[in-house]
Amino acid sequence: MRISRLFLFRFSLWLLLFFTPKGHWAVKAFTGTYGINYGRIADNIPTPDKVVTLLRASKIKNVRIYDADHSVLNAFSGTGLELVVGLPNGFVKEMSTNADHALTWVKENVQAFPKTNIVGIAIGNEILGGSDVDLWAALLGAAKNIYNATKELQLKGVQITTAHSQAVFADSYPPSSCIFKEGVDQYMKPLLEFFSQIGSPFCLNAYPFLAYMGSPDTIDINYALFQSTDGIDDKKSKLHYDNMLDAQVDAAYYALEDAGFKKMEVIITETGWASRGDDNEAAATVDNARTYNFNLRKRLAKKKGTPLRPKMVLKVYVFAVFNENSKPGPTSERNFGLFKADGSISYDIGYSGLKSSSAPSTVLSLKEVSTEGRSWIYTFAACASALLLFLR
Repeated sequence: MRISRLFLFRFSLWLLLFFTPKGHWAVKAFTGTYGINYGRIADNIPTPDKVVTLLRASKIKNVRIYDADHSVLNAFSGTGLELVVGLPNGFVKEMSTNADHALTWVKENVQAFPKTNIVGIAIGNEILGGSDVDLWAALLGAAKNIYNATKELQLKGVQITTAHSQAVFADSYPPSSCIFKEGVDQYMKPLLEFFSQIGSPFCLNAYPFLAYMGSPDTIDINYALFQSTDGIDDKKSKLHYDNMLDAQVDAAYYALEDAGFKKMEVIITETGWASRGDDNEAAATVDNARTYNFNLRKRLAKKKGTPLRPKMVLKVYVFAVFNENSKPGPTSERNFGLFKADGSISYDIGYSGLKSSSAPSTVLSLKEVSTEGRSWIYTFAACASALLLFLR
């Protein structure tokens, strides 16, 4: 039986298009559900190349850094790890007022590293709601100029974001009452409008640890740690929450909905639990940190959404890779790491640290392997094989 090559080409193309999920061709800034922040405010942590070994052995693919340090970018080159680089707060005003400087920054810190899989640029960190109001006004301009620079340089698939603290909200309890704080909203809404146009998510740094520390007498610590608990009922929405992180995420969704951005995705760009603290930080213990981070991994491995957005799979960057001994502030600030300065684990949640370059995968990491992104390949391969058999 003879079939023309043109027919075969068209049929194969039809199979590929038919079985490829919508949006597959777009480069995603987050693969799976679990990522990590690689902070480096320390003088005793491993070199970037060893960090790459650690992350690959732990099967953590999504990584955020807070600057664009070239030693890190070189170490990540060719590794397949997906990296979000940061434009530090100190550069935001300059990038807002000078498009040429924004173009130069992107050339030197993104375009110059073509083999490093840079999937995003974070414009500052926790700017809105912070103490520098002049910085609030500069955020949108910086985001636009950096975005325009990526377009001019034809850097496809680089997502522009900025992470917010919960200081941008007027009230987040219960979740359905959450709106953006007066004063912040006038800067937030234009930013959300721009991000909506370019397809960027709303990035939130959410810490049940900090919420519990602020109200230990009124918050059940089991609720903060993903442990068995009665949870809370939101009387207005009629939704039930069995853990605080889901409630914090849905509070952000309600604020977005109130602002007119109901379809925008919320991604958690920081969350974690300190393993050590000062005398007034009683919740900062190894047991609590282990419990929070282990249960967080289990929750994310289920690939589910929140009570308000059950079909929007939650994505989280945990904070952080290492304890950072040079950070200022209370003792807890220096003890959020899943790993110690020597690369060994701070506590056991399924990772093995830098004991070897080929650390075994864990049950949880295996659960993290998603069929999306590869199922279409299997489908196409199966169809192609069937076609070949038919032609024989």
